[in-house]
Formats: sequence, structure tokens, C-alpha cells
Amino acid sequence: MPKIKIAPSILSADLSKINSEIKEVENHADLIHVDIMDGIFVPPVTVDSSFVKIIKTKVPLDVHLMVHEPSDSYIKGFIDAGAYSITIHEEACKDPEKQINFIRKNKTKTCVSIKPNTSLDKIKKYLDIVDMVLIMTVEPGWAGQKFIQETMPKVKELRKLKPKLDIEVDGGINPYTSRIAFEAGANVFVAGTSIFGKKDRVAAIKEILNSLK
Repeated sequence: MPKIKIAPSILSADLSKINSEIKEVENHADLIHVDIMDGIFVPPVTVDSSFVKIIKTKVPLDVHLMVHEPSDSYIKGFIDAGAYSITIHEEACKDPEKQINFIRKNKTKTCVSIKPNTSLDKIKKYLDIVDMVLIMTVEPGWAGQKFIQETMPKVKELRKLKPKLDIEVDGGINPYTSRIAFEAGANVFVAGTSIFGKKDRVAAIKEILNSLK
């Protein structure tokens, strides 16, 4: 199993003071998860690459594009803004391999994601060309949704297929559900509300980590 990584999601942070919000968690985070939503693939609209550019942190930025058919120039905007990794959705792209190869060509970590009802079969052909797979454990879009446990067989199957791959889970992650996902084979945990929704963010991260011991 690869290293456990915690990725606080800024979707639940106060974006008007984003750098001080990140500062609170950065010594205890492996990635900072940045959700980008276009109002087409998912209903909400969030920040863009110009916002990502103002983020100042030593922690790698894990940019999650919940975006319909992101173009090369759109993706490049996030790479230039400092993204460490970029996730695209299988369901949002006609030919996901095209976007994956563009991200790889630009020497950025690549990740492909699937929604709760999408079969793992849809992305098996990309497993050798991505650095990480994100299994959504809620419907992408709104923060604070309930963890969908029925997504765990996909995590289990993926871990069997790829013992060394980073497998990320996102949605409804807290100390209880992170344990369930960990036992299924996940090693990268995106948590928004259960970190930024708490007064003591560091204690919240430690609680998730303690549940994985």
C-alpha cells in the first residue's frame, strides 16, 4: 500500500482568506485539494486558475477539474498557476486519454476520476498512464454530502489491480468513513467539512490519521 496522504479540501474553507486557512493545516497536509466546478458538469461554479495563482503554500496543489471537456489551454492555466496534479473526470471528456496525455506532456501528475455510479471498467485502459485515480464517494458538486459506501468495491478491485497506485477518495470523508475507505484500499483522503468545518483543524486531521492506524 502506498503512503497515506491527507488532502484538505478548500471547498469548505473561507476562500476570502484562503492563504491563512491553508496555513492552519499545511504542516499536517500532504496535498491541498482544489475543487474547480464549471456549472455544466456539476451545478455549482467555483474558482478558476487565477484564484489558484494566489494560493501561497509549500504543500502540492491537487487540482480537481469537475469541468466539461476542459481544453488544453484551460488545463494549462492551472499548470501555470502551480498545480502539482490535475484530475479530470472520465464522464466529462469525450476522449479522456487526450487530456491525460496533455497533462503528462506538461510534466504534471495526472489523475482520472469516476462518479459513484460509473463502472471501474470505464477507466481501466488509462491505469498505466495515470499517477492516481480518484473514486468519488459522493456525487460531485456540493460539499457536506453523505459518504456512499457502495463505491468501496471499486476501491477494492482497483487496489488488487494496482497495488502501488495512489487511490484517492473524496466525499463524506471523516474519521469513521476514512477507515472504511482505507480498509478497502484507499490511501489518499480528501476531507473538506470534517477539517475546515471544525474549530481546531489540526486536531481534525489527527483524528482522521488516528483512525487509519
